[in-house]
Amino acid sequence: MRRSSTTTALVALALTTSTVGLSSAAAPAHASHATHATHASPAAQGQHGRATPPPKTPTQVGRGGAVTSVDADASRVGLRVLRRGGNAVDAAIATAAALGVTEPYSTGIGGGGYFVHYSARTGKVQTIDGRETAPQAMPRDAFINPRTGDPYRFTPELVTSGVSVGVPGTLATWQRALHRWGTRSLGQSLEPAARLARRGFVVDQTFHDQTVDNSVRFKAFRSTKRLFWKHGHAPRVGKRFRNPDLADTYDLIARRGPEAFYRGPLAGEIARVVHRPPTTADTKLPVPPGYLTTRDLAAYDAVNRRSTHVDYRGYDVHGMRPSSSGGATVGEALDILEQFDIPAMDDADALHHYIEASALAYADRGAYDGDPAYVDVPLEDLLSDRFAAERACRIDPDRAMPKPTKPGNVKHYDGRCGSGRSTTAPDAVSDTENVETSNLTVADRWGNVVEYTLTIEQTGGSGMVVPGRGFLLNNELTDFSPEFDRADPNRIQPGKRPRSSMAPTILLRDGKPFLALGSPGGSTIITTVLQMLFDRIDRGMTVEQAIAAPRASQRNTATVSAEPEFITAYGEALKPYGQQLVPSGDAFTSAAQIGAATAIEFGRGGRLTAVSEPVRRGGGSALVVRPSR
Repeated sequence: MRRSSTTTALVALALTTSTVGLSSAAAPAHASHATHATHASPAAQGQHGRATPPPKTPTQVGRGGAVTSVDADASRVGLRVLRRGGNAVDAAIATAAALGVTEPYSTGIGGGGYFVHYSARTGKVQTIDGRETAPQAMPRDAFINPRTGDPYRFTPELVTSGVSVGVPGTLATWQRALHRWGTRSLGQSLEPAARLARRGFVVDQTFHDQTVDNSVRFKAFRSTKRLFWKHGHAPRVGKRFRNPDLADTYDLIARRGPEAFYRGPLAGEIARVVHRPPTTADTKLPVPPGYLTTRDLAAYDAVNRRSTHVDYRGYDVHGMRPSSSGGATVGEALDILEQFDIPAMDDADALHHYIEASALAYADRGAYDGDPAYVDVPLEDLLSDRFAAERACRIDPDRAMPKPTKPGNVKHYDGRCGSGRSTTAPDAVSDTENVETSNLTVADRWGNVVEYTLTIEQTGGSGMVVPGRGFLLNNELTDFSPEFDRADPNRIQPGKRPRSSMAPTILLRDGKPFLALGSPGGSTIITTVLQMLFDRIDRGMTVEQAIAAPRASQRNTATVSAEPEFITAYGEALKPYGQQLVPSGDAFTSAAQIGAATAIEFGRGGRLTAVSEPVRRGGGSALVVRPSR
């Protein structure tokens, strides 16, 4: 395989930057607040009495177990659980609860997610679907303003509203995971996070900036303003941010279990916020009320699901089934890529095929993926080698296909070029998934593995804090298609889970873990996971290089969204193919960054390579129980 010197140089630069640290001038404007001081060791005091967060380690190699996340405090909490005898599930739940403290605008008990688990005892990969659900009273025209008859605007009406709040699934996921595979109680798992919420974490520039960026939304609600906009300003960089209300909520759930959330007085408080948002007297935002009730909360259940599975060049790739589209879309794209000898190609040829395979898989995602309780998802067809072979016929090795491209026909295919019938499936609608999510990866000394992606959707979710409880409610229902269409698998229906792109993924080789990875990033999650696998397996990168490499995301659109570094490296080389690359955002902010992945690779003799982002979102925190010297 040939790899250009440009690729090697860019990856080396990203890894070097992560090692030496970013200067204040070079750091992204939204560098992650994942560097908060751990509650176990107080942060050093900097100039002017400000606390200095501890340095982060984006990559660590060793044995005995590992935890990697975007946040230093959260990773340390999980590592402590592993060192005290907890298994991967125990550590994952403790890490997730800590993320609810330090990453409250991305995750928390007001949201949901997808949990993938490998059992060393059984050799099986199993999953939990903890996606939020639509309230039973939610009508199909919920996104239509009854006063005007016109659709609500995505911003600000739907994003900041009660109508976007789905029934949270995070706590039910934690309880189910601990019951199936854990060794500790939910109360034990919540205790370190409650302590962290009381002690507080050190505010960095990202947390401050995210609060400022959401100032209009946060000031619109009395409870949110009281928590995140105290004394008339955003939390200041270098100061501690404490959330005793969340600590008390964790303590309540620790004593009484998830029932305290789904059936107790807290359930009534959640429903009341959704129906009567606690807006301030001077807010100028329209805040439509929603439909969630205490009955919806009491009826919620996280769902056990089998994993998706494809074989890719000798690796068993396991991911999430619908309601997430992650496993199906990543799996189909890999199946398409397997039709070609990618390792023999140069960078431009290989990336052209990666981009085209992504577009084809996304076309099928939009046409067929939805909640399997409401939609007959043809998963076996989508992950069929014959279907992939026929879809691969659409790829011209020399020229990009016109986009958006039509989905394939799952009812009529035989794996041969030119033999498929045209499909009548609907065209895909635009995605509204937001990039603010979080991902964590955990492995323990016994060989168990967890890959977990969790979210509250928008930065700050719905913007509504449950009064006196310290957590934000999600706005996940914006992931439903904005207009109702009976042919659309992602149309609004009562009780339904909206389609997600979350793609926690575990690879096995000869029945043993080889690589676990996942990422936030809305609909770019799929391409982030896909590109990392493509870079690691087909392009010969190490896992550290694969996570640092510049990214591009093709989601069946006319242009390819790409990080500025990707355009610099490959833009000219991809022009002859007709690939139109457009910057993914402002080159000086995190908006330009695609994904924020975590991963663990498993080597011989129990050797673990835990990795997190070296630069994106300010870099992450990867820790192992016994680091190598």
